[in-house]
Amino acid sequence: MPLKVSNIRLPVEEPESALADAVARRLGVKSDELTRWRILRKSLDARSRTGLRFVYSAVVHLPEESRRFAGIALDGARTNDIQWFAPTRFEEPSSGDEPLFERPIVVGSGPAGLLAGYYLALRGYAPLILERGRPVKERVPAVRAFDRGDNLDAENNYLFGEGGAGCFSDGKLTCRLTGPDVDWVIERFIECGGRPSIVYEYRPHLGSNRLPMICRNFRRKIEALGGEYRFGCRFEGLDIAGGQIRGVRTSSGCVRTPAVILAIGHSARDTYRVLFEAGVPLSAKAFQLGLRIEHPQEQVNQQKYGRREYVDLLGAADYSLVARAGRDVFTFCMCAGGTVIPSVSEPAMFCTNGMSNSRHDTPFANSGIVATLSPEEFGSPHPLAGMEVQRRFESAAFQLAGGDYCCPIQRASDFVAGRNPDPKSRLPSSYRRGVRPCRLDAVVPPAVATAIRAGLPIMDRKWHGDFLREAVLVGPEMRGSSPVRLDREPESRQSPGIAGLYPVGEGAGFAGGIVSAAVDGLISAKALVERFAPLTSRKL
Repeated sequence: MPLKVSNIRLPVEEPESALADAVARRLGVKSDELTRWRILRKSLDARSRTGLRFVYSAVVHLPEESRRFAGIALDGARTNDIQWFAPTRFEEPSSGDEPLFERPIVVGSGPAGLLAGYYLALRGYAPLILERGRPVKERVPAVRAFDRGDNLDAENNYLFGEGGAGCFSDGKLTCRLTGPDVDWVIERFIECGGRPSIVYEYRPHLGSNRLPMICRNFRRKIEALGGEYRFGCRFEGLDIAGGQIRGVRTSSGCVRTPAVILAIGHSARDTYRVLFEAGVPLSAKAFQLGLRIEHPQEQVNQQKYGRREYVDLLGAADYSLVARAGRDVFTFCMCAGGTVIPSVSEPAMFCTNGMSNSRHDTPFANSGIVATLSPEEFGSPHPLAGMEVQRRFESAAFQLAGGDYCCPIQRASDFVAGRNPDPKSRLPSSYRRGVRPCRLDAVVPPAVATAIRAGLPIMDRKWHGDFLREAVLVGPEMRGSSPVRLDREPESRQSPGIAGLYPVGEGAGFAGGIVSAAVDGLISAKALVERFAPLTSRKL
């Protein structure tokens, strides 16, 4: 059985090639006795500016004769830092025996739909993936044209199209989940173009510039396995009979199927209304919203690293902060060396998000500054009331900034003090379509504005007075999570009372990021496999 060796510390100046010697020293063997080894995890210890260190965990295979080191017995381990390692296996369910007379349908090609579709294709189920937007080859130029000032395309934008909102959402792979399903998802991202080191990196990140290629590579694999994509095909309803899915209605006509993986994403508001009117069980849920803060990236580097030379070794620095002042306020989706983008899918609405390319090479750092709003604060018991909160403040932001998709902006210090911004001030921002000074307490609910106003000074004290000095706020930030949950049975993962309907991902209210959404889609795809027989034996 291999060993897991933890808490191996190396100065960031040392290359990873020095890790083998460090592991061998910890085990009391020679480095050439490590027959096989790999990095399991890598994190950064930045608590001391006098010497930053990477902290590693590694999995090591040793020959039997080399296990006689310094008190390690075969029935246990010497310390908490050296333990026997028994990896959990990725579980492949047996295929069910219920006949599947039509392709299973996956609605949406974001992370949840993408990984669900890929797994179904691998298992011989030849899924049909419906995407309301366009393929990345057409989506990228449409997004760039919008950034230059063109009109909004409501079906092909930062939120809709191949890859979903995740395709232009920075590509962070941080996730609180662990286990073989997470590992399987990460390995598939590597197969499709991600760096091999994302398996263990302390800040795994695909980069918004690489995500379109990765999404395209997934599509090619799915199609090679018998799957099919239909772009420009908007979901418009369900055909349900006797509590069983019979098909879906789309902008291109009806498609028959007994199984639908519903991976609609957190911004398909028209789809939520369709599902509500069709009687699909759903409910309001708490969600995160607020503003986005921008700093000079150089200031963030100095705060975290202290020494300029660390930037060349580690890249642009990030941060994570929490302020507890009645209602928790926390940073979210921090984009080092990044850009503020318009997270817009409806006309006459405005919302922000952040992204970073793989090189993290802009002079700006940006992060969400958000608080959680509970359903009791939505002002209505309606299941879609949280969605209407989003729309109300996004509409206010659009009008406040001039009605042309300019971004509302305000100095963070002015926001905290409740001062009106100077309408003639020229404030720095990475947002490409231009900014306009506005009072940002008008673009979020009063309770959230109050929380952020109280939380920012606490964050500033954690940075010894350097967090607000050059910071600007933009906003609103409304898409941190879905305000709606599509109910589902825990075991079958199907919608209660609607056999064959599998709600997944961020849009279903069960995930909060690329990896968690992808894992959620994967697990529901496994549930579908357990129920139905594959399609490989019949002509499609």
